[in-house]
Amino acid sequence: MSAHFEETRSTARVQLAASFDTLVAAGWGPLAAVLAAGATLGFFAWYGLLVPTHDASLIAAGLPLFVFAAALLVVWAWAAYSRYFAARAGVRLQRSMQYDAISWMPFVLLWLSFVLPIWFTHGGVRLFIYCCALFIVSKLAVAVRFNETVRDVMVDFVVTRFAIIVIAELAAVIIGQRAGTHVQESSHVLLAVWGRWDAVHYLDIATIGYHGTDMAFFPLYPLLIAGLGLLIGNHLIAGLVVSNVALFFGLLYLYKLVEHEFDRTVARRAIFYISIFPTAIFFSAVYTESLFFFLTVASFYYMRERRWWMAGIVGFFAAMTRVEGVLLIVPFAIEWFVAYRENLTTGIRSLLPIVVIPVGLALYMGYLWVLNGDPLYFSHVQIHWNRHFAAPWTAVINAFHKISTATSPQTQANQTLELVFTALMIGVLIGGWRRLKPSYIAYLALSILVPMSTSSLMSMPRFALVLFPMFAILALWGKRPSVNNAIVAFSLPLLGLFTVLFADWYWVA
Repeated sequence: MSAHFEETRSTARVQLAASFDTLVAAGWGPLAAVLAAGATLGFFAWYGLLVPTHDASLIAAGLPLFVFAAALLVVWAWAAYSRYFAARAGVRLQRSMQYDAISWMPFVLLWLSFVLPIWFTHGGVRLFIYCCALFIVSKLAVAVRFNETVRDVMVDFVVTRFAIIVIAELAAVIIGQRAGTHVQESSHVLLAVWGRWDAVHYLDIATIGYHGTDMAFFPLYPLLIAGLGLLIGNHLIAGLVVSNVALFFGLLYLYKLVEHEFDRTVARRAIFYISIFPTAIFFSAVYTESLFFFLTVASFYYMRERRWWMAGIVGFFAAMTRVEGVLLIVPFAIEWFVAYRENLTTGIRSLLPIVVIPVGLALYMGYLWVLNGDPLYFSHVQIHWNRHFAAPWTAVINAFHKISTATSPQTQANQTLELVFTALMIGVLIGGWRRLKPSYIAYLALSILVPMSTSSLMSMPRFALVLFPMFAILALWGKRPSVNNAIVAFSLPLLGLFTVLFADWYWVA
């Protein structure tokens, strides 16, 4: 026992010495910067948690404890992330630590809360949010510097979002909104652009909770808006942050997923095609498209990596974002069967996470049952938009009927667009079903079938936006220059048109 104890102590000392040598090897400057950031965070945690108690002994004892513990925690986080990044980016650990130390330095700016005006810092909360934003941006900048995947995604994200934002803002200022009375989610015209149509429902839920037809909209997205809005102080800005951050990570997961299935060139085309799709304006507005896209792609990524619990947990959140998230059960079951088909009994435990996915839907149904006695109210309230369960061809027949009887050219144009995009989705499914795994094709087919079974094709162009298997197929076809040119020529003009329409309160999808 004594020999074993001494051996354990000796091993611990060696590991501690190695860790200390690693920290020192990064340089005293980076180490000092990280320690200063940790001590700062510890001080302000103490200031915010213990000082308001007015307990002198607790305050006095807590200060050194908070500062020391936070400094150690931040140094550990710095070293752990640097090791992870060094392994992923293929750089030396010392260099990774030196660059990552830069990202911790913004937290030192928290001391400015004692000298800046209160309206700017909001008691330090707003300044802390700014520091967190700088922290994240710094880490992304380092990742872009060393990681090709992040660099490709960042370029695609920045270029396409910048173009969409500029077009939307110019349309709002130069053309102005459609005639009539509309909800204004912000008094600033440049910010109000992003609070159109369904965005009003999500912002209402985040602000005052569920009521009326708002129950058609699932809870995760407005919950995120409400939580972040408490810190930022503006729900519209919070929604924009949630949407655009989710889009970035959704593109990142899609890139890695398609790269693993095919190659980097196909992955680049896939994220580009989805970023310039005609309805990609909804990725940056206060809509669920970006969050749902991110969660479904991430769930597929973890299925492919055979990380079943992660796939199930992410699928749970997808089912709390939109009802179609529950469809992830099907690709999960297919991928599990493929992994364990030679001996199914050995994979029973890996199948358990599939149960987690529908729990997201069940929780919302339970909430609705308690709220108004109808667990399926989210579906029943769809009648407000003339939606109800019907055979999928009924929606197509109804669309043709509306075109033939419509007296308004705008109605005819909208119905025609919905038919065209529905045909596009079905055409890609039929033409490319052999190019992807059965799990992708099954998910794509079900994701087309479900909205078509509501007696209406309304919003089909927007629903197509989150069908990432469709863009993987298009990326494979895009290897031919003529096909690539056709996709770009189809997408970009319509994206510009739809962005202008959306910004000016015209119905898009």
